[in-house]
Amino acid sequence: MINRELEFKDSILAQQLFGPQENYLKFLTKRLGVEISSRGNKLFLSSESREKVDIACNFLIQMYELLRHGFTVHPPDFDYALTYLENYPSADLGKLFKEKFFAISPKKTISPKTIVQKEYLDAIRDSEVVFAIGPAGTGKTYLAVAMAVSFLLQKKVKRLILTRPALEAGEKLGFLPGDILEKVNPYLRPLYDALHDMLDFKKVQELMDSGVIEVAPLAFMRGRTLNRSFIILDEAQNTTSEQMKMFLTRLGYGSRAIITGDVTQIDLPIDKTSGLIEAEKVLKNIKGIRFIYFSKKDVIRHKLVGEIIDAYERYQNKNNS
Repeated sequence: MINRELEFKDSILAQQLFGPQENYLKFLTKRLGVEISSRGNKLFLSSESREKVDIACNFLIQMYELLRHGFTVHPPDFDYALTYLENYPSADLGKLFKEKFFAISPKKTISPKTIVQKEYLDAIRDSEVVFAIGPAGTGKTYLAVAMAVSFLLQKKVKRLILTRPALEAGEKLGFLPGDILEKVNPYLRPLYDALHDMLDFKKVQELMDSGVIEVAPLAFMRGRTLNRSFIILDEAQNTTSEQMKMFLTRLGYGSRAIITGDVTQIDLPIDKTSGLIEAEKVLKNIKGIRFIYFSKKDVIRHKLVGEIIDAYERYQNKNNS
């Protein structure tokens, strides 16, 4: 059994670190399987795994230092920081939180929760075209919308355009009532959700009514030149080669485009090439275009999402072997 002892000088900060009714310590015990008991400002940790004890001690020491420098610990921060340290044991949490990016929005402040998320936000700031490729739950679309709202409110762009392909916009949707926008709205719902998380509903509606924000299926992009715009193409793995080329050539003066997708979840007919996969091969070495790759380590939804992704990967590998 590996045993460690930690002592924190400031009793007030120590209690903040332990959490109400020591809930943060209980959370650590559940996540890492490390037994933790307290006596005043001291903690006693024990586990059969040296690695788990090292992670717990490193985490508690770093979080205490953040508290000492004025950082307020909220439950989501505690959870994300632990996930971050589990994935990157040598990471500096102070650097992560002190250099965090805040999206300028009345409703939200946004910060990267993984190294790749930070790289992604930096790429969006510095590059005109960014491809974000990786599994669900890694924040590809959400962070892109956050940056788009920030650019819009800082008047770095005049318009925000959110688009995604609607695979069934022809045949099957034809049986549904309403015009084309009403038919494809279910496909655009995730973009609306992210947008409403950044801005008040009334503000979003006002900006959409004035044309400053546009949420539309990819087919609506054809024939346009988009100047001073922040354009996000979501679910890009479901674009055809022709659609991807059409989208990328819409980029006008003072604009930037973010293309997000998961190449493991392509819903195109088997005889169609994914525009995202082709673009990755064709555009890889063009200056001004960045490719950011997320992995299951960057999943920041409920912890079960990462475990679900792992389970499906194991199942698929087993069946393909």
